[in-house]
Amino acid sequence: MTRRGRVLSFGAAAAAMVAGAIAGAIVGGITGEAIAIAFVSVGAIAVVSLIFLEVGLSEDHEREREREREARDARPARRRPPPLRRRPH
Repeated sequence: MTRRGRVLSFGAAAAAMVAGAIAGAIVGGITGEAIAIAFVSVGAIAVVSLIFLEVGLSEDHEREREREREARDARPARRRPPPLRRRPH
């Protein structure tokens, strides 16, 4: 996930939570409470889901780096040929 995607995703989840709080305060009554609970809940679930996604993606990246490191270490090292020795005259 790109940095922009992260910001937009977490921002949308936070906006849903804020919108729910504002709508609950403006509408009032049981309807306002229902709207507030719904929006805040959806926003909170989205935030938790995105956090789990971030953890999973970071683990995937770490595994990929480890595989690349193992593949690099498994390749035989290139050896230089021994230097040529001159014969004395």
